[in-house]
Amino acid sequence: MKPLTVQDLLPADQYERSRDELRRRIIGLKEHRRIAVGDLVTLVFENRDTVLFQIQEMIRAEHIVAPERIREELESYNEQIPGSQELSATLFIEVTDPTKVKSVLDRFHGIDTGQTVGFQLGNQQVYGVFEQGRAKEDKISAVHYVRFPFLDNQKAQLAKLTESIEIFIHHSGYQARAAIPDKMRESLLQDLA
Repeated sequence: MKPLTVQDLLPADQYERSRDELRRRIIGLKEHRRIAVGDLVTLVFENRDTVLFQIQEMIRAEHIVAPERIREELESYNEQIPGSQELSATLFIEVTDPTKVKSVLDRFHGIDTGQTVGFQLGNQQVYGVFEQGRAKEDKISAVHYVRFPFLDNQKAQLAKLTESIEIFIHHSGYQARAAIPDKMRESLLQDLA
C-alpha cells in the first residue's frame, strides 16, 4: 500500500464537517479487522483508511497545524501501513483493572521477540515481526505494532475459505488461538492484493 501524504489529509474544517460519517465508516471497516485472541489480546489490522483516520483524529485532538508537525505525524503513522505482501496489525494487551496493569503486562515480556504471534494456515505458519522499542527490561507497552510477511503460497492458503485459519499466540506467559471469520479473511485479502 502507498504511504499517506499531506494531499490525502482533509483540511481541519472539512474533516470536522465529515467526521461523524467517516467515524461510522471506519468503525464498520474495523468490525471485520478486529479479533480477540484469548481474553487479554486484541489485534486490529491496519490499512490506509484506518491509519488515515488515526492521523486525522490526532491532528484534530492535538490541534496540529504546523506543516512540519503534520509531516511528523504522517511519517510516524505511515509505519503502520502494510507493505507489499504483508499485513500490519496493532496488538493491544487489554487490562481493565488498573491494579493489575503491571502484573498482566509483566506476563507478556518477550512477546516481541521470536516466533510468538502468527497465522496458522494449514500446516504453515506466518509469524509476526514486531516493531522494536516497545519493551525494556523492566516494563513493556500495552500496544505493539506487528507485521506479517506473506509468501505467495501462504496468501493462496489464506484465500481458501473452505479451510480454517487461526491467529495464535504462543508465549510463555500467554497462550491463545482464534479462528479468523470469513469476512475478516476477505478484508485481509484485499490488503494482500
